[in-house]
Amino acid sequence: MPFTPPLPTKNGVTPYELVALAEQVWINSAKLTSTYSPALLGSIKELLRKVNSYYSNRIESEGTHPIDIERAMKKDFDSDETKRDLQQLSLVYIEVQKHIEALCQRDDFEPFSKDFILSVHKEFYSKDEMQAFCIVPKNEEGTESTNMIAGELRRDEVAIREHIAPLATELNSLFVTYENFYNKDLNKIPQAQKLIHVIVAHHRLTWIHPFLDGNGRTSRLVLDGSMCHIGLDGYGLWNISRGLARDATEYKKYLSYADQKRQGDRDGRGQLSLKGLELYVKFMLETALDQINFMNNVLQLNTLSSRITQYVELSRKGMYSIEALPKYSEYLLKELLIRGELARGEVKNIIGAGDTTARNLTKKLLELEYIESDSPKGHIRLKFNSYFASKIFPDLIPTKE
Repeated sequence: MPFTPPLPTKNGVTPYELVALAEQVWINSAKLTSTYSPALLGSIKELLRKVNSYYSNRIESEGTHPIDIERAMKKDFDSDETKRDLQQLSLVYIEVQKHIEALCQRDDFEPFSKDFILSVHKEFYSKDEMQAFCIVPKNEEGTESTNMIAGELRRDEVAIREHIAPLATELNSLFVTYENFYNKDLNKIPQAQKLIHVIVAHHRLTWIHPFLDGNGRTSRLVLDGSMCHIGLDGYGLWNISRGLARDATEYKKYLSYADQKRQGDRDGRGQLSLKGLELYVKFMLETALDQINFMNNVLQLNTLSSRITQYVELSRKGMYSIEALPKYSEYLLKELLIRGELARGEVKNIIGAGDTTARNLTKKLLELEYIESDSPKGHIRLKFNSYFASKIFPDLIPTKE
């Protein structure tokens, strides 16, 4: 079989080190959800969709800063054509993330089916805004190009670094094998094994390299969907793309280890290297743990509360290139940090002021996008606009140059 071993097992047993790491990922990820209200977690996840888009696209050297993504959401596009195209790409990435999040909640969802993977690519590249990204160079000089068809398997042969991808004529049969390996019994195996399963499936999809272009983004979107589908509690409050983007060279190095041919009789019984696959899985699990632990530190309530106070104070001193926040802002924002959401009628009690002052404060913070509501009279909750988030989550969102 072309991409055996399907899993990093010896005589059907997964190395203890990998199982232990996978179990720790499950435990630590679940802990992220235990301290905060559902409303606050929802606000953080909304922010992290922009952050994930930035980091996943940065792996392809095409990251758009979350502040510029937010500008694009308001139809404020850059005058530079290349930057504008990348803003559009980021918006489409977020849209596809939401599409996948909805799909992966379905009981009949199969994250490793050929149909789903083709649909992700089509959903991404069929948008009018993505036309510029469907023109793919045919040679290194860029003197010749071809038009990629969204959601269709490639018809040309490709090589990625040292990996020569399978022949285009083999792709359909490879997907039959891929589906049989990774969709079968996914919901019946232990949690730790599920995580290892989806991590291996991510590599094997990149190895197949089914599309003329967009394989990296598509495979990471599929990985996100599979993480969601297996019920990894807390995923969405962290995302593996940030860890992979911090050193994309390392990520690609470990993918290449798993690409290697079998290295002799002591390297498993498949066509590809068992040792290379083990090294790749370990790297991915350690990256996941690193990101979970990072977010656990980022989301400490005491730290966030102090940073909100500092942010409001510095805005009033003119230290930021933004409109100063109104009086009492820090009291309301910190209360929302703790409680998640509250009725508008409670604002006056929180800030110790009258109805008019409370209404004006709520109106202004809604206008400045520090809070949000589902209706004109509905409950309010925190909204992490990207500038605000870059100051209170300074290591999550890089300083915009």
